Amino acid sequence: MIHLWIRAESRPNEERVGITPDGVKALVAKGFRITVEESGTRILPTDAFAKAGAEIAPEGSWPDAPRDAIIYGLKELPDDGTPLPHRHIMFGHAYKGQTAGQRLLARFVAGGGTLYDLEYLVDPDGRRVAAFGYWAGYAGAAVSVLAWAAQQNGGICPSVTTWKNSEAMLDDLRDALNGKAPEKALVIGALGRVGTGATDLCEALGIAVTKWDMAETAHGGPFPEVLAHDMFFNCILARPGCPVFVPASAKTAPRNLTVIGDIACDPQSNFSPIKVYDRETDWQKPVIRVHDSPPLDVMAIDNLPSLLPLESSQDFAGQMLPWLETLDTIGDGVWGRALTIFQEHKPEVTS
Repeated sequence: MIHLWIRAESRPNEERVGITPDGVKALVAKGFRITVEESGTRILPTDAFAKAGAEIAPEGSWPDAPRDAIIYGLKELPDDGTPLPHRHIMFGHAYKGQTAGQRLLARFVAGGGTLYDLEYLVDPDGRRVAAFGYWAGYAGAAVSVLAWAAQQNGGICPSVTTWKNSEAMLDDLRDALNGKAPEKALVIGALGRVGTGATDLCEALGIAVTKWDMAETAHGGPFPEVLAHDMFFNCILARPGCPVFVPASAKTAPRNLTVIGDIACDPQSNFSPIKVYDRETDWQKPVIRVHDSPPLDVMAIDNLPSLLPLESSQDFAGQMLPWLETLDTIGDGVWGRALTIFQEHKPEVTS
């Protein structure tokens, strides 16, 4: 019997969950055993999971789960160095040279566990089968627009928190813009989920969008067009061969650009295409001001979909459910491919 353990998220400001009560009901009907941890912050109530057939466990009790349980969460585990003996489904952020990711892999090696990284659940053609990308793009563009609005008043982006839904978010943005709007924004990666979300947010506010994807960036740069836009949204994952869209020299170069939304947000990767900053931002300080006159702010929040936790959870859970239903053949398909990727990266820690 497959035992899927839904852990509570320990990261601050994280209300999302990767399965809904309806998803639990479907898995229980398939013969799975489901345990859901209590959570004081999860957007969906614990009692709804219990009514769907889940067993309820104390928050944060997953380290004591039976060894055959598969632990399912979204964001990172507490970085406490303890060995990890279980199989974990989560976003590991571990395969691009990130320092914290290397520590995480070392913990799996020490404990004998396995990481099934949600970013690397892919079909035979390498396309991700589930992602929060659309809502990351939508929310990332929203926070970046808030930053632009603050600049118009000589300020810097205020702190942000969750919105009830996307309509409430748009209402707040219109109030902040107060009849003004950036003239034009550039979205790189416009054909993907992330870029589509960023584009939809901009167009809902009347911001003209230049849409670039692989064809427009194939020449490898430089890309002076980026600096000619008021806002730039990077929606391309940092990977080997990714061109540099914003070099360090952009800070002092002539430019219209005043806000960068690095929605892909991987500044610690060697392959980051944005070279004017080196760390993530957060909800309390959503942007880094990397140059003062004219201003250049970078938005690099790495849990953007959490700003719209209900819509993003429902969307992602719907994408994931068909694959969770195949956990009884975890050695095959998307799970087998994720296992192979994990095994390929283990030598980086053990060698």
